[in-house]
Amino acid sequence: MNDRSRIAAITLSIAAVERDTGLSKDTLRVWERRYDFPTPGRDSAGERAYSLDQVEKLRIVKRLMDAGHRPGRVVPLSMDALQALAEQTVDQPMGMPVALDSADLREHLALVRSHQVADLRAQLVRLLARYGVARFVSEVAGPLNAAVGDAWIRGQMEVFEEHAYTEIMQSVLRQAIAAIPNPVELDAPCVVLTTFPGEQHGLGLLMAEAILAMEGCRCVGLGVQTPLWDIVLAAGAYRADVIALSFTGCMSPNQIVDSLVELRTKLKPAVQVWAGGSAPVLHRRPVPGVQAMAGLDQITGALSALAVQRTATRHTPRQADPLGH
Repeated sequence: MNDRSRIAAITLSIAAVERDTGLSKDTLRVWERRYDFPTPGRDSAGERAYSLDQVEKLRIVKRLMDAGHRPGRVVPLSMDALQALAEQTVDQPMGMPVALDSADLREHLALVRSHQVADLRAQLVRLLARYGVARFVSEVAGPLNAAVGDAWIRGQMEVFEEHAYTEIMQSVLRQAIAAIPNPVELDAPCVVLTTFPGEQHGLGLLMAEAILAMEGCRCVGLGVQTPLWDIVLAAGAYRADVIALSFTGCMSPNQIVDSLVELRTKLKPAVQVWAGGSAPVLHRRPVPGVQAMAGLDQITGALSALAVQRTATRHTPRQADPLGH
């Protein structure tokens, strides 16, 4: 099971590629027909399976598109041509090397599967020091989480190996968060982060907390599986501006929607609810008063909107709340 020669065979599902690259599933399918790239294989269930090399190329293509290049020009290019074009693109983050390329992902997956936990932690700490918190979260933790999660789903990694990786990544993220100075603003926005009962995964919460702390927020992490009423009590106790929740699909779609509806009705109207993660129901069945976050890159914009709301609230005469909030 732990033969390193099998690391190269690890593939990602189309959902994992969408999360990693920011390219929608529909876009990936259209490019497959129109440009003959990507060229996914098929797993045992007949679903698309993308190699790490293809995912790396898709990441570069996406960044070039963000810099203004048309997909018809860049998608058919070879990897060497894409890298050369990236180097010629001025005044764009494209010029910086990607923190983890496909070879790096294979190396880190090999460390997980060969049980070299001390080496894996040391590698991650070095990457954190080299790239800083923001790039570590987006370019190291994000892609590596997707690769590890997909390897586990496809039976290419044991459960205990995935758990060991999760513990190491959580410890590194907590180290990064602890090193971020406390907010200098006395009135910094407060964000309470947690998951509902039934959602056991907290990596996404820590990644969000790291970004929020970098943006100057006062963050209160409750861990995972906090009962709904306790979330409401915490919102009042910490004077929260935002309740941030993470979902990986462990809960049923109906349970997610029903719990979000109930939470929204129990919170004060001024308290925002942000829901992020990989659960498709967040975007397929939006809940009024709940902001579904497609990715961590939306946090900055959401905080800007929150600042506008808080300013407006300060200048609005207080009225009686018929609900007693």
